[in-house]
Amino acid sequence: MSNDINIPFDEELTAFIDGELPPQDAARIEALVNADERVAARLEFLSRSNLPFKDAFAPLLAAAPQASLESMLAAIHSKQEGKAPSFMSRRGFLGALAASVVAGVIADRAYLGISRNLSKDEGAEWRAVVAEYISLYTPDTLAGPVPPADVQSIQLAQIDRKLGLALSPGMVALQGVEFKRVLLLEYDEKPLAQIAYLDPETGPMALCIIRSDKGERTPDIEGRNGMNVIYWSSRSYAFMLIGHAPADRMQEIVDNLRSKLTA
Repeated sequence: MSNDINIPFDEELTAFIDGELPPQDAARIEALVNADERVAARLEFLSRSNLPFKDAFAPLLAAAPQASLESMLAAIHSKQEGKAPSFMSRRGFLGALAASVVAGVIADRAYLGISRNLSKDEGAEWRAVVAEYISLYTPDTLAGPVPPADVQSIQLAQIDRKLGLALSPGMVALQGVEFKRVLLLEYDEKPLAQIAYLDPETGPMALCIIRSDKGERTPDIEGRNGMNVIYWSSRSYAFMLIGHAPADRMQEIVDNLRSKLTA
């Protein structure tokens, strides 16, 4: 795997998945996928994240055994040896595999590396998906200058339009951590906002926000994919800060952040 290939932004990968890139750009992305496992992994993740898993696949996977799913994946990999990757076929398979989360199939826990009890913590699922996604980030993913305040404001306005949450650069500024960009995703047919940061000491960090009607919850901490996650909620939103920084530093950042968000 090459270490000097620039990973495309998620917006570009999503456009590639949807067939919206010009032929020259599409060919460049396909070459990057073939050359770098990180690009291929992120493309696959984005490919499955937008599919209507529950409606399309849950009835079919109600009793799907783990061994069968693994055999399907091995067969897909074998057929594609020496060929350009067929993302729609893998996308369909990964969508079916992700649907096992809804169906309660044991295979999803082996695949996602999590074991959760949704009756105790219904927010665990979205945090697991986000953690898997953020784990693909490296410092190179977020390389580049810090956007000026006016550009940050323009990006943050997207969150207001999609989630109805007005944020300013000062409200989301983290001490000692560089603001990099805002990214709008979708989880369970709801907009999910990600504000990406780069900590010079520990690497990528992200503040993620999604609408929630579960009520207020004080901050709690957990570990996912080798990172610390601090999560909390207000009456209308669920938040999580995820990164590689030590737990005590993450907690200090969250304490300061919450004071600004609720001011």
